[in-house]
Order: sequence, then C-alpha cells, then structure tokens
Amino acid sequence: MSVSTHIAVVDDEIEITVLLGRYLESQGFRVSRLHDGAALLRLMTTDPPQLVLLDLGLPGEDGFSIARQLRERWHCGLVIVTGRGDAVDKVVGLEVGADDYVTKPFDLRELLARIKAVLRRTAQPSPGAPSARAIHRFAGWQFDTAARRLVDANGQEVALTGGEFSLLAALLENAGRVLSRDFLLEHTRGREAGPFDRTIDVQIGRLRKKLEANVDDPQIIKSVRGAGYILVAPVTTG
Repeated sequence: MSVSTHIAVVDDEIEITVLLGRYLESQGFRVSRLHDGAALLRLMTTDPPQLVLLDLGLPGEDGFSIARQLRERWHCGLVIVTGRGDAVDKVVGLEVGADDYVTKPFDLRELLARIKAVLRRTAQPSPGAPSARAIHRFAGWQFDTAARRLVDANGQEVALTGGEFSLLAALLENAGRVLSRDFLLEHTRGREAGPFDRTIDVQIGRLRKKLEANVDDPQIIKSVRGAGYILVAPVTTG
C-alpha cells in the first residue's frame, strides 16, 4: 500500500487506538487515532481517510449511526471492529454499509489482510490511468466499472458501497450462471465463508432493494436454494 494511504482508527479504548496505530504505521499507513464519532466527522471534512476502522460502542452517537452518516456523505472503506459478536449486530453493520465486520479479539495480520482487501475494492482509478472499461446494461440500469457508477433509467446515480460494487460486478460478469456464496465471498472479500457467514446474503438483500424497487419486472437477482445466486436479467456489455 502507498505510504500516503490514510486510515482512521476510531475507538473509545485508547489502548486499542495505540495498538492499531503503531501496527498500521509499521506497515506504511498514515493513521489518525480518534475516540468518538464527532471527532471522526470533523476529520472527514478536513482530511478524509481512505478507510475507517470503527468501533460500535462509542460515547455519544453510536457506531451504527456514524456508519450511516459515512455512507450517506463520503466514499471510503469502512470496517467495523468491535467486541459485539452477535449475529444481529453483524447483520445490522453490513446493512448500514460496512465493507467488513471484525470482532475483538482479533489477529493483527488477519485484520491487515481485510484492510488491504477493502482498500483494493474501494480504490478509485487514478486520473489518466489505463482501465479495462466495461459498461453493462441490464433491466434499465447502466453499470460503468471504470467510473464505478450505477445509473438508473432516468440517469440518476445510485451509490454503492465497495462490497456492493464488487458483488454486482461479479454477478454481471457471470450473468446467467449460478454463483455460490463461497465464490462470491472469495471474489468480493478475498476470504472463504464460515459456517454461519451471512455476509453475502445481507449484501444481496441490499443490492435487491436498490435494483428492484422501481422496475416493472422486479426479479433481477434470483436465489437458488442450496446453490447460491444468479443474475437472471439479460445483460449487454460494451
């Protein structure tokens, strides 16, 4: 990763911010250590990071609320790092737009791998850099992979998280094929699914809400019991 890559570590436990800050700095990142959501929102307006590591149990406004504001107003990677290991909390975290969810205690090397995976997915192409441009058209939508834009039939852009972008790209590139949860998790997050991992199911649900709300034929992504998911809408690419 570039030494200029900026990561914000937001946790009310000073020991955690010091631990993560020192480790990430040793890996070449620039790190801002913060202890509440208000400080993070101020940073986003003055020196926005490329990725935020966000604890849920913050003083004042909770982490879920902060995550929603990040997704509504800024484009950055978002990894929730928290002691809340309940499945419900993980599902809510992914639903509000987190790219990944890590529970404490965590292994620093595994967290680093997840951070790098999210940064790869959320990285914007450099101006003038060569890019394999593909524009997919399906069910009234237009998806531009180089510009990272999803536009509806009225020309309105719909925001996608980094995980949603990678998931939709995988589905479109393999339109008409049933893709397993393991395949989708590997291609969007660079890891295998655990026995109770609902990450892909949650993100498929969020994609469906965005894609199928205002179309005549709402079935774009179909579930295949015991197998995975398939994008069934006709796709043209050019």
